[in-house]
Amino acid sequence: MSLVLDRAAQDLLFREARTANTFTDEPVTDEQVQAIYDLVKYGPTAFNQSPLRITLVRSPEARERLVQHLAEGNQAKTAAAPLVAILSADNEFHQELPELFPHFPQAKDLFFAERSARENSAGLNAALQAAYFIVGVRAAGLAAGPMNGFDSEGLRKEFLDDDHTPLMVVNIGKPGPDAWFPRSPRLAYEQVVTTV
Repeated sequence: MSLVLDRAAQDLLFREARTANTFTDEPVTDEQVQAIYDLVKYGPTAFNQSPLRITLVRSPEARERLVQHLAEGNQAKTAAAPLVAILSADNEFHQELPELFPHFPQAKDLFFAERSARENSAGLNAALQAAYFIVGVRAAGLAAGPMNGFDSEGLRKEFLDDDHTPLMVVNIGKPGPDAWFPRSPRLAYEQVVTTV
């Protein structure tokens, strides 16, 4: 069975897509970010909880504050990217459930009254949304450089609050010179899929 998505779109979103390590200085506009969000907001989450929160880092001052919390190997590429997004999980997502899950408003208190239950669910579902966000960046013709080499607590204190857990930092823009490392191997179908 073949895929419905045409070959060029498959390549853009998956086969040719890689983590970018350099970027041009061409700006990423608010309109592009809005278009990405308007596409990826439809990705599935449990109870439609939608816990992903996106903090855009644009100004030189904010960029300087961000870079100091990154692992040394990530600092230069983040300093040079035209836009950086901090993706975090909102551990108080349940406050929005009466609006997002209106046919079962009791879910807010029935399943998510305990902070630990919210943190577990928010982390998993925001990570799922983050994957959609990366694909959305690619769909916009931009390159994404997702990273998790950072001081989580430092990042939280600098840009977020105690109700948000940082998941990843994503550099965004048009790929620059030598943007790609060689493609690493992937597991074969037989190594991943088991039929029972």
